[in-house]
Amino acid sequence: MKTNYKIIDLFCGAGGFSEGFRQTGFYKVVLAIDCFKPAALTYKLNFPEADVLVEDIKNIDDRILRNYIDSIDVVIGSPPCEPFTATNPRRERNPLDRLYKDPIGQLTLHFIRIVGLLKPRVFIMENVPAILENGLKQALTREFRRIGYENIYFNILNAEDYGNPSRRRRVFISNIRIKPPFKERVVVWDALKDLPEPGSYPPNHEPPPQITIRKLKRLAGLKWGDSLVKFRGADGEYPNLIKLHPYRCSPTVMGSSRFIHPFENRLLTVREQARLMSFPDTFVFIGGRDEQYNMVGEAVPVALSRSIAKFLLEVLSSGV
Repeated sequence: MKTNYKIIDLFCGAGGFSEGFRQTGFYKVVLAIDCFKPAALTYKLNFPEADVLVEDIKNIDDRILRNYIDSIDVVIGSPPCEPFTATNPRRERNPLDRLYKDPIGQLTLHFIRIVGLLKPRVFIMENVPAILENGLKQALTREFRRIGYENIYFNILNAEDYGNPSRRRRVFISNIRIKPPFKERVVVWDALKDLPEPGSYPPNHEPPPQITIRKLKRLAGLKWGDSLVKFRGADGEYPNLIKLHPYRCSPTVMGSSRFIHPFENRLLTVREQARLMSFPDTFVFIGGRDEQYNMVGEAVPVALSRSIAKFLLEVLSSGV
């Protein structure tokens, strides 16, 4: 079996999607692109062998990609989900406008454009399932067919089914059907119980931000699963500052998510939230602390990515 399938990661963020592929030992990331500098620097720190561009995806063309065209096996990526997710109170009311009118939503079209330039054997684009609503699925199918991919699959996967300690339901749009075998569930305390008290080790485990006295008093009365605050989305309210239930999977970790430790009256550290996304402790996040939390929450869970990457090996080795 080939052991160095070449990958390009678009909208790479800190590198959760890539990390899962790397952990299999059969893939090599040759290029990663993100316009957010702290994320790109974090990626480069953890993937020193990869070329990393801090660049707006709209500026990526065949001149920049000329050294990679015709040699890439897989393109992965996670265009921003904000135009599509129901947690965004400002998303466009018309679903098609989220793709064609919203400037951030249009970045999804640039992912498709670059896939068309590279013509990889396999592409996998991750996003929220809401990107399939009310005509969007058909529009995406048309766009991918326009660049030469006739068979498009909308693979909806739950991260907790693949050994990730937090829940996350996402669609992976691809030119292949993706159906990895399920794994045993991992709960919050499985992920956190062997960490020391917050301090200098492991990386990103510094003491978390302090909670105000007023919130601290309220926090003391919370039961597992309760939240201190709620925020408004496009279709209702969503909880935040949730006190985690130690013996269940965590709620979805988002960029804005902050969680309460199940047994201590404090926020989780960046490292603890990274463990909820199955990042290894050797994976280091740089930048401001809020930026670190955000990079964790915006990543593809590593355990889910690894399951996809292992499944994909069978497809690639079969000559697709």
